[in-house]
Amino acid sequence: MLIKELISKKRLGKELSKEEIYWFVTSLTNNSITEGQVAALAMAVCLQGMTFEERVELTLAMKNSGKTLSWHLPGPIIDKHSTGGVGDTVSLILAPILAACGAFVPMISGRGLGHTGGTLDKFDSIPGYNTSPNEKLFRKVVSKVGCAIIGQTNELAPADKRLYAIRDVTGTVESIDLITASILSKKLAAGLDGLVIDVKCGNGAFMQDLNEASNLAQSLVTVSNKSDCKTTALVTDMNQPLSQSIGNSLEVLSAVEVLKGVSDDYRLLEVSKALGVSLLCSSKICQNKNDAEILISSVLSSGKAAEKFSEMISELGGAHDFFDKPHKYLNSSKIKKDVYLKKSGYVNKINTKKLGNTLILLGGGRLKVEDKIDYSVGIKLKIEKGDYVEKSQPICTLYASNHQTLEIAEKEINYSFEIGHTKENINSDIILENFE
Repeated sequence: MLIKELISKKRLGKELSKEEIYWFVTSLTNNSITEGQVAALAMAVCLQGMTFEERVELTLAMKNSGKTLSWHLPGPIIDKHSTGGVGDTVSLILAPILAACGAFVPMISGRGLGHTGGTLDKFDSIPGYNTSPNEKLFRKVVSKVGCAIIGQTNELAPADKRLYAIRDVTGTVESIDLITASILSKKLAAGLDGLVIDVKCGNGAFMQDLNEASNLAQSLVTVSNKSDCKTTALVTDMNQPLSQSIGNSLEVLSAVEVLKGVSDDYRLLEVSKALGVSLLCSSKICQNKNDAEILISSVLSSGKAAEKFSEMISELGGAHDFFDKPHKYLNSSKIKKDVYLKKSGYVNKINTKKLGNTLILLGGGRLKVEDKIDYSVGIKLKIEKGDYVEKSQPICTLYASNHQTLEIAEKEINYSFEIGHTKENINSDIILENFE
């Protein structure tokens, strides 16, 4: 085959055969086609789209481009994926909840890039925690504890790693076809029985339009189910941060407080529970949503989920008493300052993406993969949409490492909130749609 023929075929809107897709993925993996050729085909897909059958074949070919894991454990192998948001600490809460419910969760996560945070960056803020264990240790922790959260290895779905890097610099990231194959190839390679996907929607998400988010959710569910992995999806609101905490160490503390039952981060807990209910039902651990809700509440109130989190941390190199004394181990910022708005009124809109970018300005995120992160910096919100705020009332606390970044961040914060004299009719729904 010739890559130029595949490019021309897709440019004309024609369907690629299974053989052509597998040949492309093989050539992509062994570097026998150039970045320019890969980019050209990605652009053709972005413009012309793929059929459902093409999406399935591309997903499976990318899954099989490297090693695939298999498990022999006394419970379902399940996982969760989020399309990325601000203050999204769900993985840290949900994985130990599911493990406490009898499931096994080999969660392979990523780092943050752009305004969205990454699960691995949060764990990197925990001294000693190993986000890149060898397969033997990974399997041991999953088997013993029930959950382990680590980074993607070079052996799992290597075709996706190269394709995504090219898409990232060629304006082809937004393709639902390519997003579907990218997400699912990695998850399916992990040997899952079940998966739930949290598709974020709003001004702090990559999918800002509900229709686009719904289309992506439907694509992920149908392709994954066709690939023999029972999958559900929720579309959740990202028109304000999911948690009151934005920043790696702050978000770890937020997750610990939720697991301890001392948090008022109700949006974070609601999404975590909803995703957990979906997984417990689809994996047949629970027969219905009511039973699943009761089980989740039970493992939270009894401390079983907290125990799983603590065990996972210590088994992967963190301190044995980290869960009990997180402040002892997490880096604290040098400077803290409360921020006030310039006028009183109702918080009618929050620019969530701007808040995510403010974290980057503080040094707590990255624009390039090689950027270093300051895990101690961040933002602790004190308000949410719909609240009435007085000028004398702090809206958040900034955590910074120096006064220069603090001043820049403080200005950005004031541009992140739309304040009105009257309260707008605000949709307070956190779960927007459910795909089963």
